[in-house]
Amino acid sequence: MSRQPQVSVIGTSTPDEEIYELARAVGRGLAEAGAVVVCGGLGGVMEAVALGAGEAGGITIGVLPYIDPGDANPHVTHAIATGIGQARNIAVVGSGDAVIAVGGAWGTLSEIALARRMDKPVVALRSWELEKPDGSEPGITRVESAEAAVAEAISCLGNG
Repeated sequence: MSRQPQVSVIGTSTPDEEIYELARAVGRGLAEAGAVVVCGGLGGVMEAVALGAGEAGGITIGVLPYIDPGDANPHVTHAIATGIGQARNIAVVGSGDAVIAVGGAWGTLSEIALARRMDKPVVALRSWELEKPDGSEPGITRVESAEAAVAEAISCLGNG
């Protein structure tokens, strides 16, 4: 890969403390591994992953649903203001070479579906448990720790 790898991190905007800290550790681990973190740029998991990446000196790209770059959380280093609302979810997952879901609600589920439609590898950390209607696996790797999520996403780079 000739450019710096990008990993999209998606998840709930209203995490409990455990999910927040997991996302923060994911951000830190990705930055330490040399990946750019892409997220939705607002609060919750998005804020936590940007905070963690920033603590490790990493770069974070926040793809915002609004038109003002100032709406980004204070840990985002590069804000992209789209003005397209939830449709920005396509840009969030499409910009990653791999996707990590940490926790999540309906928006996260939509992003997981979009990522799989784009054939992006998805790593789930305390996130949705899914199977296809025929019972087959949907191409989502489940992990139990932030370290495992980072390791799995990094191992997918160039293979997704």
